[in-house]
Amino acid sequence: MFYTKINNRRYLGNKYRILTFIKQIISENCGDFESFADIFAGTGAVSSAYTDKILYTNDILYSNYLCHLTWFSDEVFDISKVANYINLYNSEIPFEENYMTQNFSGTYFSDKVCSKIGFIRENIENESRSGKINIRERAMLITSLLYGIDKIANTCGHYDAYRKNADLSESFTMCVPEPNANLKHNHCFNEDTNELVKKISADVVYIDPPYNSRQYCDAYHLIENIARWEKPEVFGIAKKMDRTALKSKYCTREAPAAFEDLIKNITAKYIVVSYNNMAKKGNDRSNARISDSQILKTLENKGDVKTFSQPLKAFTTGKSEHSDNEERLFICKVK
Repeated sequence: MFYTKINNRRYLGNKYRILTFIKQIISENCGDFESFADIFAGTGAVSSAYTDKILYTNDILYSNYLCHLTWFSDEVFDISKVANYINLYNSEIPFEENYMTQNFSGTYFSDKVCSKIGFIRENIENESRSGKINIRERAMLITSLLYGIDKIANTCGHYDAYRKNADLSESFTMCVPEPNANLKHNHCFNEDTNELVKKISADVVYIDPPYNSRQYCDAYHLIENIARWEKPEVFGIAKKMDRTALKSKYCTREAPAAFEDLIKNITAKYIVVSYNNMAKKGNDRSNARISDSQILKTLENKGDVKTFSQPLKAFTTGKSEHSDNEERLFICKVK
């Protein structure tokens, strides 16, 4: 049986490579604390460093929320049961026509792989409805499926487009997630971040919002579609579903106002903001939506601010012309 870890997934803005830097800066500036909130958690890479705390995770994408339930939920699960399902899903499954074959064959996946994905995802839902698996076990199986198809998807790392005339894999392997079984008092959310902060509090609130105009729901629409399994109509060459409700203000001109509203409503001892230094270096889609001066002004209204930086090679679909990219951490000690 193969196993998978939280970082075994491609994702825009993933902080796993600079996690040591983030942990060091937080440790040196925030002292001892009991609770940690990661409110734009993405894959959960940063959250994974704070499983010894009372942990709050949040992401607007349901696919990421399921991953958080997998890695961080405190619900009891049966790992042998999960492994048995994954053994079944890794076996040869007869071909069938289903939602995946009807909409995605020959694009991101082959006809055969589409059939298998559709069967597996439907089976997980049926097992959940019948009470044979609990909420966390369901999340673990869907997460395993998403991690498995990410390895063989015909993309450059996200799903804005697929490569035409590419050789499509005829198989994929699901692996058993390796979550911590002894977590306590953790809370996973799938909400609008600006609304969530009005309802929770933590000693340290970590903020890693989208930086530019590239919406995550566009880049990962197919992963989100499979996670939700509502079987919506898809359209366009990339086969996207309606994502209106998943669009983030942080990718638009409304980002500074949204950020100001967010910070104003946070209850915490320390606020840590992660934001890169793209500013006006690239094309309009790549440029940062919130300027350094706007970040600093907003945080200084909340408390005392320090800034730290770390060189960062950004994840792109091509060659970046910008060799001086940095990830910055703004640490605000709340008044």
